[in-house]
Amino acid sequence: MDSLIYFIIVGVIAGWLAGQFVKGSSFGLVGDLIVGVIGAVLGGFLFRVIGLSASSLLGQIVVSTVGAVVLLMGLRYLNKK
Repeated sequence: MDSLIYFIIVGVIAGWLAGQFVKGSSFGLVGDLIVGVIGAVLGGFLFRVIGLSASSLLGQIVVSTVGAVVLLMGLRYLNKK
């Protein structure tokens, strides 16, 4: 249960940070949570592919934020087409 709450908190922080980096319309708290959680999964996958991992809280936030930024940029690119 604690790890789920921890994952949600990291997801909210990562989603909010990604929203700050990729300017545009805000998704709100729930949208930021969804973007952050999907970004955490995507970021974890991308970092594993290049052979990196994060074990600290700060590292997990960075990985999740990178994944969320990639996700937002991809969504913005697809939305333009």
